[in-house]
Amino acid sequence: MLQAFANGTVFGESYGDGAPQVLWLHGWQRSKADFAAAATTLAHRGIASVALDLPGFGSSPPPPHAGGARYYSDLVATILRDDLPRPVVLVGHSFGGRVGVVLAARHPDHVTGLVLTGVPLLPREGRSTSPLAYRVIRSLSQRGLVSTARLEAARQKYGSADYRQAQGVMRDVLVASVNERYDDELRQWRGPTVLLWGDGDSDVPVDVASRAAELLPSHPHVTVLEGVGHLTPTAAPDAVASAVAALLGDAA
Repeated sequence: MLQAFANGTVFGESYGDGAPQVLWLHGWQRSKADFAAAATTLAHRGIASVALDLPGFGSSPPPPHAGGARYYSDLVATILRDDLPRPVVLVGHSFGGRVGVVLAARHPDHVTGLVLTGVPLLPREGRSTSPLAYRVIRSLSQRGLVSTARLEAARQKYGSADYRQAQGVMRDVLVASVNERYDDELRQWRGPTVLLWGDGDSDVPVDVASRAAELLPSHPHVTVLEGVGHLTPTAAPDAVASAVAALLGDAA
């Protein structure tokens, strides 16, 4: 059932009966639909949940201002505070996991646990985040030696597919997000955490999860799913549902 949250600025899908125990946060250019199978499985086991369309995706309009995962975490925090009656397990895929980690660190009273999958929490080791030509143009732009138009042309040429497809405020949201890292939030969050990763995730390799686990005070084990890529929620919904149920103490 589709619901409106945050005074009608964010929309989500409810699964199951009773107070939601789980909040699902999807990845960039994805939607709440990614979690339909896992959420339905949990609903059949008596675990209610809500899958959000984060602002600017699916049925939710873009946010009024640009900001990265920290900005989005404040938006979602208002939903936890005003619309959901109890603390929840946060499940975050990719960008949604960034939002979840920040939210858990800043608002631990609203979160009972985290399930993270395919989340770019830390930069990849041994790989530049952008081509050399673009980094040179960006450096020159920062010193006022290259025009804004030239910088934008370089972004269009060398930028990611996500950047080229994003428009308006959502492009600014993407730029803000890719320049964030979450070492501090990982160190602050002391609650239970499950790191669930596809061994074929070329977007966010398992190494990123392993390094994040070292920063988390609980030092969680990284569960690696064979034959699964970046889109864990749709490729392995049963594994995601089982991880959530385990955090909630429902191992049936």
